Amino acid sequence: MFQKGAGFILALFRSSLESWKRNWRSRTCGDDQTGALAHPQHILNASATHRGDDEESDEDARAPRVPRGSKHKQQRERNAHRTPRPHPDPDAFFTTPRAFNGSLRVHNPLFPLTDESYSAYAVMLVALIVFSAGIVGNLALMCIVWHNYYLKSTWNCALASLAFWDFTVLFFCLPVVIFNELTKRRLMGDLSCRVVPYVEVTSLGVTTFTLCALSIDRFHAVTSVQPRPQQVESCQSILAKLSVIWVGSLVLAAPELLMWCMEQEVSPRTGLPVDSCGQQPSVTLPETLYSLVLTYHQARMWWTFGCFFCLPLLFTGACQLLTRHVADENAKSIRPSSSLSSASSSPKKKQRRERQLTRTVVALASVYAVCSLPENVWNFVLAYSGVEVGVATRALLALIGQFLLFVRAGATPILLLCICRSLGQCPLKL
Repeated sequence: MFQKGAGFILALFRSSLESWKRNWRSRTCGDDQTGALAHPQHILNASATHRGDDEESDEDARAPRVPRGSKHKQQRERNAHRTPRPHPDPDAFFTTPRAFNGSLRVHNPLFPLTDESYSAYAVMLVALIVFSAGIVGNLALMCIVWHNYYLKSTWNCALASLAFWDFTVLFFCLPVVIFNELTKRRLMGDLSCRVVPYVEVTSLGVTTFTLCALSIDRFHAVTSVQPRPQQVESCQSILAKLSVIWVGSLVLAAPELLMWCMEQEVSPRTGLPVDSCGQQPSVTLPETLYSLVLTYHQARMWWTFGCFFCLPLLFTGACQLLTRHVADENAKSIRPSSSLSSASSSPKKKQRRERQLTRTVVALASVYAVCSLPENVWNFVLAYSGVEVGVATRALLALIGQFLLFVRAGATPILLLCICRSLGQCPLKL
């Protein structure tokens, strides 16, 4: 009986020991699994640390051996403890948002070939013809006056000044306008929206004041009692006279820099951004300056019509009428005395030269009037007729007005070289 009781106690003790071992194993395996699932980062960090140690050891093995205590080893040890710099985002350096999808997102009307491509090619062809003729003509006129010593007069330098501003308009403004018309994007962003109108209005001012100065010069040459032969003037005298024209034109066109701003919207047809320039004074300007710019914006149409259209044409017309009247009076007074003696060739040459210069002024004023009249006409029609015109029509009219300005800038030097014999027959030295 004692043996049966001892066997039973031993069996119970074995079973309890096995159950305790089983519970302990299950609890230990569960904790290990829970820890592995709850803390995977520690395992990754451990592997990364181990990998980093291996890389550092490999790098140390590849590094050249240097003597202990040398500067190179100290510098390498300092760099080893330095935190690596994060790589910056390149887009953070640009203030203008960039949209890339393999290439710059612009509208290309030239390819693939559509109905819109024909008008785009026509615009490019006309622009290329005007650009080429204007650049070559204006450069030729400026080089002729600059390299010929006997052409250093106020008259010829005024024509060269006019050619310089026409060259500036064609070289800087024409490519920007054509690029905007074809791709609906604006080169140089808001800067071109301000600079292009400023240069164009400055060119109008230079043309206006140049026509007035040439008309005054013709009237003074005809009405002077003792006419002087054409002399070579000093550079200081010429610059002083031209500075009045340039400074006046630059100051009168200054409000254009503060009135224009760029507007951007997404085209519903193509889904691409479309840039346009609008006449909207910035609200961030000082109050006094903002009021002046706003007044100029409201009176801009009448100001352009009166100062840049009526003033040069009326001034040129009045001076031509007075010059012709005085010339007729002088011819009547000289005719009885000249009939008694043989006519010399020098007065005839002088009269021929005066008529040639007069025709030059009249031709310049005529080209200016023809190229400026259409824009002023439709500005007044749209402002006072009450006709509702869409945005596309207004943009088309603005483009035509700018093209007429470019045509005038390209045709003026060719006209001067054809009319003025002193310029057209002079050898060109580049």
